[in-house]
Amino acid sequence: MAITRAHEIHHRRLGRNLGVALTLVAFIVLVFGLTIAKVQRGGTIEAFDHSFRPDLADRARQQEGQP
Repeated sequence: MAITRAHEIHHRRLGRNLGVALTLVAFIVLVFGLTIAKVQRGGTIEAFDHSFRPDLADRARQQEGQP
């Protein structure tokens, strides 16, 4: 015997599920768009790797006006 009558909670649950799904899709599109924009911008893509980089320290000192 199948349950054929839809209860009010089924409609609310469907609405919530659609809201969560749309939010998830929007977040994925946002991350994908930002990734594409960063890759297309080009230049050097450098990550923070917890190591000292003297060239960046020299550039920072030059911008501050220190020798």
